[in-house]
Amino acid sequence: MRRISILVLILCACLVSAAWGQQPAGKCVNNWSEFHRTNMVRWNPCERVLNVHNVGSLGLKWRHATGNGLYSSPAVANGVVYIGSDDNNVYALNAKTVAKLWSYTTGSYVESSPAVANGVVYIGSDDNNVYALNASTGAKLWSYTTGFYVESSPAVANGVVYIGSYDNNVYALNASTGAKLWSYTTGGFVFSSPAVANGVVYVGSQDNNLYALNASTGAKLWSYATHNYVDSSPAVANGVVYVGSDDGNVYALKASTGALLWSYAISTSVDSSPAVANGVVYVGSNDGNVYALQASTGAKLWSYATGAMESSPAVANGVVYVGSVDNNDVYALNARTGARLWRYTTGGLVFSSPAVANGVVYVGATDFKLYAFGLK
Repeated sequence: MRRISILVLILCACLVSAAWGQQPAGKCVNNWSEFHRTNMVRWNPCERVLNVHNVGSLGLKWRHATGNGLYSSPAVANGVVYIGSDDNNVYALNAKTVAKLWSYTTGSYVESSPAVANGVVYIGSDDNNVYALNASTGAKLWSYTTGFYVESSPAVANGVVYIGSYDNNVYALNASTGAKLWSYTTGGFVFSSPAVANGVVYVGSQDNNLYALNASTGAKLWSYATHNYVDSSPAVANGVVYVGSDDGNVYALKASTGALLWSYAISTSVDSSPAVANGVVYVGSNDGNVYALQASTGAKLWSYATGAMESSPAVANGVVYVGSVDNNDVYALNARTGARLWRYTTGGLVFSSPAVANGVVYVGATDFKLYAFGLK
């Protein structure tokens, strides 16, 4: 009997390891440290508290008011929640008590989402700057001035901060000093947030293209032309890049060459950024639906009707979380079936994309508030 139990445990461990996909070896860290999360797929494989059986009991733990709307998406790292606000500030809040630890005032709206790495918070602002702030104190370590708004959200990899700007450029900045390592000029605003995988930076542009750039040099490896803006931020999983376009399609491209593997047509623009987990691509659309597509073929598995959305899904432990502008709602959906498990109505539109860590869902809204939901 004991031997059978051991074999079952080994089998379960193997299945869990396989399902975790891109999660690095070693201890699983239950943070959501940047827009894409560290695995570039908006999936938290470390979440074990919330699941399909208990998420219906989610309740409001706390909400924190800022001085304007929240379009930025939260990052969660080491017990602290970081988010930007259209009141020009970046906030750091205690994740349990909601006590404000610090705030930093920039010169304009902060719609970029923070990235936290090695004790530093990186974020863009509509004052045209990229900022590096001490994660513990909020003290400015450096800033880098671009030519226009910075609403793209940074990705941090191997000591480099990658971010886009409305000056049409993608930037690579030294994470310690802010020195520019390279920039690549596209033909339009870069609202899309870069994803970095295997030495390549993937990012969209309003010149209708998705780009693959060498992460060390900025040299273009390939580009793929859609028929409208690419404001969606790409997800990268298992050698495939998934991204939406304002031409109404979700695309799957071979990461090494940009070759089209499949596309799925939706009736209107796809500004939402895909999440990928367990062989499924989850993405929202301005046609008012959340879609689940087979990652290998693009076949539709299910869709769930909400309202127009730019919020990007977050996936954790069999549940898909997403915000919408239908009735100011945040949703939790069964990742396998699309059935609604939970809904909460905020006081404003939800453009912010949820972050899920340690049994809590965090999301901002245009009613000037950051929300935290946990089990009752």
